[in-house]
Amino acid sequence: MSTIQMTALARTAEPQLMLRRFLALDAMVTGANALAYLAFAGPLGRFLGAGSGLLLGLGAFLAVYAAGVALLASRRRPPALAVRAVVEANLAWTAVSLAALALWLTPTTAGAVWTVLQALTVAGFALLQYAALRQRQDTSV
Repeated sequence: MSTIQMTALARTAEPQLMLRRFLALDAMVTGANALAYLAFAGPLGRFLGAGSGLLLGLGAFLAVYAAGVALLASRRRPPALAVRAVVEANLAWTAVSLAALALWLTPTTAGAVWTVLQALTVAGFALLQYAALRQRQDTSV
């Protein structure tokens, strides 16, 4: 899903609703990724050039993270501090993914492409969530 599509999905005059939608979309994508890693760690590991143990660990972590983000998205007014923590976690995930690719992972070509694409997607979520949070704060003053 492109940034333009995500922005269109969240189009609303109410920044609060836009923020909740971006959080919910993040939770859904992250949760789907987690389930794929948990259910298909072996085949995905071979395809991506990653160990199945790594994918199982990532899948478990992502499942917990997705549940937390979904809980945050379900709040009528997600606390700004918690939203900032999600933004920062997403930016950290992006940085660690790219560093891992450059420094210690030896993925297949598909794995390298997947790592870059998922890092960019997560960075996109962070930027959209941050922008929606800022817009909410600007309109509540």
